[in-house]
Amino acid sequence: MNDMMAAFRADLKGFDEATRDFYTGKMNKQEYKGISGGFGSYSEKGGQKGMIRLRMTAGRLTKEKLAFVVETAERLNIELIKLTTCETVQLHHLTGRQILDVAEKALDAGIVCRGGGGDNPRNVMCSPLSGVQPGEYFDVMPYAEAASRYLLTIAGSIHMPRKLKVAFCTGADDSVHSAFRDMGFLAQADGTFSLRIAGGLGANYKMGLLVDPKVKPEEILYYIKAMVDTFCEHGNYENRAKARTRYLQETLGPEGLKEVFLANVEKAKKTGGLELKELCRPAAAAFSQPSGDSLDRRIPQKQPGLYAVKYHPIGGLLPREMPEKLYQILKEIPKAECRIAAHGTIYVINLSEAEAETVL
Repeated sequence: MNDMMAAFRADLKGFDEATRDFYTGKMNKQEYKGISGGFGSYSEKGGQKGMIRLRMTAGRLTKEKLAFVVETAERLNIELIKLTTCETVQLHHLTGRQILDVAEKALDAGIVCRGGGGDNPRNVMCSPLSGVQPGEYFDVMPYAEAASRYLLTIAGSIHMPRKLKVAFCTGADDSVHSAFRDMGFLAQADGTFSLRIAGGLGANYKMGLLVDPKVKPEEILYYIKAMVDTFCEHGNYENRAKARTRYLQETLGPEGLKEVFLANVEKAKKTGGLELKELCRPAAAAFSQPSGDSLDRRIPQKQPGLYAVKYHPIGGLLPREMPEKLYQILKEIPKAECRIAAHGTIYVINLSEAEAETVL
């Protein structure tokens, strides 16, 4: 992990030079976008200021990462903070100098911006209540985090036609829309994942193709490598409008895509080295109907006596004072943690009844 963070820090040099050139008028917007997108940053309308996206693996906004957001917003007087549909945090209306400041200091807080945009593996998504949700088959968070680590290690060495979005779902609901991602791992009662690939919304939307109903959790990285290989081999590098994985269902046909993908899975397994031996395989679980949160913002967790609190800022836009308010409360609660959901919601988990009332 330390080696990876050091590599990201060294990688910032090119981004630093491009950002300085763009914001001093020495580089055009299109050329800059081709570089800055790979670091999760884009210029905003007018080209005078820009934004940067902070990856929050599996939507986990720990107290340490929340503290970084609070300190950065205060120090740089950032007014616009947005929760994204990929469970990240975006900071807006920044100068070029501020963007570089955030990108470098974020690494000290364990936050990576690399691959937050452009033709890269994006932030790995996860059911926001994974590990605490009534009705879930098993906690998928460890697998989402392992997938993220793997994708970050290869992000600088692969050349994909477009972005790649991976999601993990507990099976209690599908708030991450796993059937409409480039890869969607859905937990099953027997402790395996069903896997759909090449799904997506937008133009020519497609539901993901079911390619394996029983993926062993310890083998997920072989499937992710196979998806990257399949996309690089058969994706459209000529027409960006048709460069998402869902178009592979047309160019290869559903059965052709499945055949190519599974062949790449077997190839990856023969090469070996990607099995998640350090993670225990989840035990089979009996499904119990989750208790709906409907309009109730205090949600009972599967752990007796603990609660999650749901906070949905309008449009996913966090009021300027809210991160500080949250942090001041949560820093006194040892096991509390924020989780970002795909619908622009924050869940605060692991709260006693009294703590939940305080958060509310």
